[in-house]
Amino acid sequence: MDSSKGVKQIKTKAKDGREEDHEPLSPMARLFHELGSNVYIITMMGGKTKINPDVIKQNMVRSVLWHPRFSSLQVLDKETGSIKWIPTNVNIDDHVIVPDIDPNITCPDKFVDDYISKLSSSHIENSKPLWDLHLLDIKTSNDEATAVFCFHHSLGDGLSLMTLLLATTRQSSDTNALPTLPVSKNSGYIKFSSVWSLVQVLWNFIVAVILFIFTLLFLKDTETPLKAGVGVENRPRRFVRKTASLADVKAVKDAMNVTLNDVALGVTQAGLSSYLNRRYSEIRDVDRTNDHDKNDFIPKNIRLRATFFFNLRATTRIDSLAETMKTGRVGRQWGNRIGYVLLPFAIGVKRNPLDYVREAKAVIDRKKSSLEPLFTHFVVNLVLKLFGIKAVGKLNYKLFFNTTLWFTNLPGPEQEVTFYGHDLTYIAPSCYGQPNSLMIHVVSYMNKLTFVISADEETIPDPQRLGDDLEEALHVIKASALLRESVKNK
Repeated sequence: MDSSKGVKQIKTKAKDGREEDHEPLSPMARLFHELGSNVYIITMMGGKTKINPDVIKQNMVRSVLWHPRFSSLQVLDKETGSIKWIPTNVNIDDHVIVPDIDPNITCPDKFVDDYISKLSSSHIENSKPLWDLHLLDIKTSNDEATAVFCFHHSLGDGLSLMTLLLATTRQSSDTNALPTLPVSKNSGYIKFSSVWSLVQVLWNFIVAVILFIFTLLFLKDTETPLKAGVGVENRPRRFVRKTASLADVKAVKDAMNVTLNDVALGVTQAGLSSYLNRRYSEIRDVDRTNDHDKNDFIPKNIRLRATFFFNLRATTRIDSLAETMKTGRVGRQWGNRIGYVLLPFAIGVKRNPLDYVREAKAVIDRKKSSLEPLFTHFVVNLVLKLFGIKAVGKLNYKLFFNTTLWFTNLPGPEQEVTFYGHDLTYIAPSCYGQPNSLMIHVVSYMNKLTFVISADEETIPDPQRLGDDLEEALHVIKASALLRESVKNK
């Protein structure tokens, strides 16, 4: 979406009739209005009880609307080409949407899934602040109601918006206490313990820069059943959630002496491999149950990469965001401060399921021991200063389009939380509008880990099967890890 078409020019004046000077959008926020980058963050939440819209509206007026980004318009200045934040009076009824739903609807689960999918084909008009909350007060298989937040990505990155959302919640067991996030023992992703570690970082960085340039110029991922064609960013998405026990993930982590992120990536590699193996067998019209001599139908040397996003700010605190909503001041921690790496996935059928985790760990360790996230953030800002916002938009679009999927993860609350008095069964963030057919987002909540799939159904017609493959991959990897551990301890 070209910014000059997607963001309207609105005249605003101060009370005395003078035109006001307003803060411009940051370059990263501005980028999310460019072609192929018009991305929305969508967060689905399941409720244990029926929704009381009036309670939610009253509380949001006293919390979220105090945040300047959620009570400001984004207005194009045609003379300068910049987009500015314009404070405005917000009508909460324009943002909290409660559709009239037949309580006796035949398939409530399908209705909710279809409703959310339709949201991904629409955009929020910039005549109001770019966020909405949809309250679906209908009972599904697992929830009494569903709430869906939609935010334009220019409002902030995933960590900022997740933290802001959690600042509106309280612990279910103590409604006066904010929830807490898991604390990483590592203060940073780059550690220099020796001269050799410095050499490794520099080498990994050089390789990453070369691959970055090659990808920008000509290096595309293999055309697989997961690789989208031109225009995918404009098509609706289907969202699928698969929830696993965090204890199962930790069992693999402890048995293999790896991180939770290594396990999540390994499970993703295994799940994608299973999915592609089945898709290729179907393309070749092979009956796998009768073909005992061959069970690997994936072409060799597939290049399949994810754009893996890194948070580049100090940890955003929930309590500081809660204070922001009281004072109405945007802190330094707010905004879009993200870098990314091009993460190759090892796709193929492996005899030992643990190899998926080992290879994932090896790859992510190399990415951690490099400056690639800082480099991509630096390049975006450098190109912006030298060539302008449209050049940055084309650069990002080319890189994202030449890879296959987005992968990201966020820590969720360690306790069960209540959203203005409504206890939540899950919190599942994702995105739509990106130039890839697939995004896999991993988020923790209490004692659970959820894989959230955002899929273009034209490319991936069966995202539920992909979710099943991820679920099965974790079971197989856990069984192999525990068997290995028991054999070792004998």
